[in-house]
Amino acid sequence: MNLKEKLIILSDSAKYDASCSSSGSTRKNNNGIGNAAYSGICHSFASDGRCISLLKILMTNCCIFDCKYCINRKSNNIKRAIFTPEEICDITINFYKRNYIEGLFLSSGIIKSPDYTMELMIKTISMLRNKYHFNGYIHAKAIPGASDILIKRLGSLVDRLSANIELPTDSGLKLLAPNKTTDKVTRIMSYVKENKSKKFVPAGQSTQMIIGATKETDLDIMNRSSNMYQNYNLKRVFYSAYVPVNKDKLLPALNTPPLKRENRLYQADWLLRYYGFKVSDILDENNPNFNLLIDPKADYALRHLNEFPKEINTATYLDLLKVPGIGVTSAKRIVSSRKYFKITFKDLKKMGIVLKRAKYFITCNNEYFIDKSLFKKEFIEKNLVLEDYYKKETKHNQLSLFNG
Repeated sequence: MNLKEKLIILSDSAKYDASCSSSGSTRKNNNGIGNAAYSGICHSFASDGRCISLLKILMTNCCIFDCKYCINRKSNNIKRAIFTPEEICDITINFYKRNYIEGLFLSSGIIKSPDYTMELMIKTISMLRNKYHFNGYIHAKAIPGASDILIKRLGSLVDRLSANIELPTDSGLKLLAPNKTTDKVTRIMSYVKENKSKKFVPAGQSTQMIIGATKETDLDIMNRSSNMYQNYNLKRVFYSAYVPVNKDKLLPALNTPPLKRENRLYQADWLLRYYGFKVSDILDENNPNFNLLIDPKADYALRHLNEFPKEINTATYLDLLKVPGIGVTSAKRIVSSRKYFKITFKDLKKMGIVLKRAKYFITCNNEYFIDKSLFKKEFIEKNLVLEDYYKKETKHNQLSLFNG
């Protein structure tokens, strides 16, 4: 099997791993090639949020595990391949020089044992760093069950490390991936948190959860994410809509991945990390799943309409962040500008505020944008849903490594 055939197989096998991000590192070029500083990384994302700026491959799609949801499970009759460390180095350097990529995301099926697999990954990345003097961004996926000494060695070579939790609950993991246990993943997370430094996983750690393969509610998922953010200082939790690639009686019968649900989870995750929301603000036992018709922030506003409208000229920064259509940058502009003048709706348009959404939930100088008698949940919800419905969808295609 030639190198191109291996690349086709192992890049395709890696596409279901969403925990790939290229932000947060300041690794500099020291007389080598590549640069992982902020300005040296180009971000390109597919429509569902997956990063395509890195060469994302598996070292091998051979695996000793038989996870029900995984295309690479040992019981599947698929083409198998394995890269040598030298081959990965050769591909990475050549693609970087051609400006195809800005860095590398390396994962792997588990071959022989977790330790054996980790040693192969370490050998590969060590060659890139020390033989080829590659200073570009590298993100690697740690193998649960590997020893601490190997986690330490890998973490000292890469910018970001991820350990995938895979499924939101222990019961779901036991059902679909009986070879894996949550404690092996959280042990890696704890080790990275306790040892993180400028020379050890400088860009932090992330994880991934598969959404829709098991019966957890969105409340279960967001509680798990919130817990991991708080306990392990994660940079990101990635949500990957379950893709029905295998047939098994334990798997749900889905025709298409639940991408809308995945999108809502990402939106809610953003609210937790940057907008001061708590899980209990957006979900509870009576509303355990997101409204697929409107985004979580708008849904929150509609369910707490008694807290609105917010007066733009007096609302606190955190209150402004709760207004649909007002983001972090916009809220800062409002707070800064109103020190010098009273803000009107015209001023908000000049600031780039998305008034199509915000106008229902704010006042300017105690004036409502439309007739105050229309400040009703049914009217606002109907218009928000219609707005989303008529939005034009933009299609994105992942760039080919072989064409052009």
